Amino acid sequence: MNSFKYIMLCVVSFIFYPIFGQKVSENIRLNQIGFYPNAPKIAVVVNAKATTFLVKTSDLSKTVLVGTLSTSRKSEFSGKTTQIADFSSLQSVGKYVIEVPSLGVSYPFEVRANIHQNLAKASLKAFYYQRASIELPSKYAGKWARPFAHPDTKILIHASAVSPERPEGTVISSPKGWYDAGDYNKYIVNSGITMGTLFSLYEDFPAYFQQQNLNIPESNNTIPDILDEALWNLRWMLTMQDTDGGVYHKLTNAVFDPIIMPKEATKTRYAVQKSTTATLDFAAVMAQAARVFKQFPKEFPALADSCLLASTRAWNWAIKNPNVKYDQNKLNEQFLPKIITGAYGDNDSSDEFFWAATELYITTKDDSYYNTIGNQLNTKMNIPSWNQVRLLGYYTFARFQHQLTGKAKDDFPILKNRLLTFIDTLANGVEKRSFQTVMGRTARDFMWGSSGGAANQGIAMIQAFKLTKNKKYLDLALSNLDYLLGRNGTGYSFMTAFGSKTPMHPHHRLAMADGIVEPLPGFLSGGANPGQQDKCVGYTTKVADESYLDADCSYSTNEIAINWNAPMAYLSAAIEALQSKMSRSIK
Repeated sequence: MNSFKYIMLCVVSFIFYPIFGQKVSENIRLNQIGFYPNAPKIAVVVNAKATTFLVKTSDLSKTVLVGTLSTSRKSEFSGKTTQIADFSSLQSVGKYVIEVPSLGVSYPFEVRANIHQNLAKASLKAFYYQRASIELPSKYAGKWARPFAHPDTKILIHASAVSPERPEGTVISSPKGWYDAGDYNKYIVNSGITMGTLFSLYEDFPAYFQQQNLNIPESNNTIPDILDEALWNLRWMLTMQDTDGGVYHKLTNAVFDPIIMPKEATKTRYAVQKSTTATLDFAAVMAQAARVFKQFPKEFPALADSCLLASTRAWNWAIKNPNVKYDQNKLNEQFLPKIITGAYGDNDSSDEFFWAATELYITTKDDSYYNTIGNQLNTKMNIPSWNQVRLLGYYTFARFQHQLTGKAKDDFPILKNRLLTFIDTLANGVEKRSFQTVMGRTARDFMWGSSGGAANQGIAMIQAFKLTKNKKYLDLALSNLDYLLGRNGTGYSFMTAFGSKTPMHPHHRLAMADGIVEPLPGFLSGGANPGQQDKCVGYTTKVADESYLDADCSYSTNEIAINWNAPMAYLSAAIEALQSKMSRSIK
């Protein structure tokens, strides 16, 4: 851990700890940003055995509400007790704290409209900080400005990726794109779910993004900033398609870079083996991009057609090559140099086939795509992750349900019922859980990237709300946003720079090497993970929902990744858009 960062954190904590002489208790867990006036407001009190709580103005001068804590409930994972403080009746705009007489006061929070507007912007602006092949000037990046790096115009075809037209050592140009996570490599599979989530966010709430300004170089043009940012990665993805239609699994160094800034990371980079999953993720994204950018024919006169052509070529390659798996260990037994970076290996491509076929069907209205997947509606559902993308296809069918034709139209009621049943299963019993969030139904929720899982659960609730207009689903989505911002077993808000107790030492080379005390803002940390695969020294527990370490060595709980930021961007922006709409209707 950087000693200067540690000292500064201690100083900041010491200054903040008393609020006008009152002790701040980390055992009062809540959304550290705040709440909408007309939405639920929940705090969770840990190991208190108290009976009442008070809501006070943040200067403690006035008590605005006195409430009764719920009876104690036992944590599903730690054995600790929790009590619920429900202060939903508080609707007045202001800055407040929760006081529990036996404990102290909570971190401060606000009640106001558009409370998560800045969060929604920051979670998208984070992608700008991840850009490769560009200088980040202070005008847009502030103190995190950095020089141009990774031109990626001389990428070598790795021995595993040869084709008749591109033998080993062929040089291709593959600039732009986003650094994937805490490292500086670029991966098609993880870009797939990330781009799919961002395009879905735009397709679900296009009006919301007409006025949003992220302060990126493209801001103030005629294109919404979310699409300008996505286009930076889309342009890179297009360069990763081989002449036969297959798509390289990743662009990478042979091994991870040390903890250095991008400009110092100059090792040879390779385009590595084509795979079925990467090719299908690419096909899905390109079909979706074709729909989105077709809306901007003046700005991008040929882009939609190029994306659709790339999508169909990738689909056709995958049909001919349905089982080309990326197995890095086997690859390293055959080819040099050995590749020892993120594998994103996946032995089952059926969900990628489903997602790609869905996007192509919706974009082209060609029933042949649906005919390849229509018999898969009874396949097991999973919350989306980089290796489980089937639900993205379900969401797309729901989004365009009124445009379905033929068998797809006939099948949609079945799909809708199965989707809502699955979502209801996630939410069943939430009112009895220790933190009263959708997140935490079982210990399996807490794995590598659990924060991204929580955000994706929130997206599922948003989809259910859009399908049913039942406000309970919007409230459930909010419960997971509350989880991510502090109402959880760790007491952390997992978003850098958002909240009173946030990650200061993420596993993120840009933050670890830049010499700046504060990490880059707007990044979602991986979250609780009892697996502790990094073997980092400093963990204090293996309790499922508490196993988290704010240390840069903790890549299994404290790394950042684009596929976690994307669902956070979706969840926060969707809730902002929907709450704003509901507030206008109330008025």
